[in-house]
Amino acid sequence: MTERYRLTGRTATEILASLESTIRDGGLVAGDIVPTVRALADELGVAPGTVASAYRTAAQRGLVETRGRNGTRVRPRPAVAVRDGGGPVPEGVVDLASGQPAASLLPRLDPARLGWDRAAAPDGLVLPALADLARQRLGADGVDAEHLTLAGGGLDAIRRVLAARLAPGDAVAVEDPGWPNLLDLLASSGFRAVPVRVDQAGPDAASLAAALRNGARAVVVTSRAQNPTGAYVTAERATALRRVLAGHPDVVVVEDDHAAELAGVPLAPLAGATQAWAFVRSLSKPYGPDLRLAVLAGDGATVARVEGQLRIGSGWVSTLLQRAAVALWTDLEVTDVVTAAAEAYDVRREALRTGLVAAGLPALGATGLNVWVPVPDEARVVAELLAAGWAVAPGQRFRQGVGSAVRVTVSNLEPGRVDELVGLLRAAASPRRTGGPVSA
Repeated sequence: MTERYRLTGRTATEILASLESTIRDGGLVAGDIVPTVRALADELGVAPGTVASAYRTAAQRGLVETRGRNGTRVRPRPAVAVRDGGGPVPEGVVDLASGQPAASLLPRLDPARLGWDRAAAPDGLVLPALADLARQRLGADGVDAEHLTLAGGGLDAIRRVLAARLAPGDAVAVEDPGWPNLLDLLASSGFRAVPVRVDQAGPDAASLAAALRNGARAVVVTSRAQNPTGAYVTAERATALRRVLAGHPDVVVVEDDHAAELAGVPLAPLAGATQAWAFVRSLSKPYGPDLRLAVLAGDGATVARVEGQLRIGSGWVSTLLQRAAVALWTDLEVTDVVTAAAEAYDVRREALRTGLVAAGLPALGATGLNVWVPVPDEARVVAELLAAGWAVAPGQRFRQGVGSAVRVTVSNLEPGRVDELVGLLRAAASPRRTGGPVSA
């Protein structure tokens, strides 16, 4: 065992606590291999079954993952606060890694204008004015919002739906590559992720069918601006997916429309394709990352179960946020700001994608804030771009079975610097380079 850490304990509970503490304190970091069951059992003088039980619980809690012959490793983002020495993007480096909207393109949040001084506990879980607006907006996109509630953001809504409908150990079909936060959520909740291939028209129907045949009891689909590929579900693909889902009426379908007003393409919803479904639309991307509010429409039973969770937990989503949502959705000036932001992201994303394709890099990015760039060696690309003053996200965080890639968020990409970035990416991705610093 490495000298960097030493696991201790005589019982499964003690070994688990030691493992968690070691991860939390940075003795074990993402990707590190933990000792084999037999090796640790021999070292601690306990039965192999004791260690196996500790590791099994650690996996269920989202701390480690088993990779067959490659051993058991600490997850890329273990479900525990970690002293990993990480921090913000260094000063002087252009942040193309965060996945967040540009602060300069967000609408201004004026507390007086948003009515935050008039907050009070709601009579129900959703303010009537917000419920009416949500039903109008979702209805215009073809989503039945008769049954509707709120959650504390998109991920919270997905978590509540899955908890209301599934049991620990159940399999969930998810996009590959897909949203790291969702993968972390599944791991920490005891669910098993089953990858579904994604192309620019959304989840592949044949891949989804295979996942359902292999026991997936739920599927999470990103409607538009898929993270990290920018894919969106086209009307033709939605028809194919509905055809697959029709043969699995008990499967829970969760749609995540996190980009909403920023997407720039029509919505092709899957709502109602099965008996249990939920459609989630959050405010954080168009209006501000700190607006942790999501509208959740779905079948009556699913919405009722989610509301039951809210009533015995947080009670309701903050009235301050609900009033803010009403104000933002009814302010024409804010609408203009969001529309301008969507257009700016489209220009930046398409300029980068077009430049990369012309340079021989098959970049993907049909909608949203991100461009997905397959590369031979993502670690090298990330390191060399950082050295040149650009931060991009390694694809390892997003993928289960697909190949090496990097994700580039265009929010902070100035149009005049696209060619510079393309040159850096092309040089860093070249398999014939011999090393050394890159230059545009």
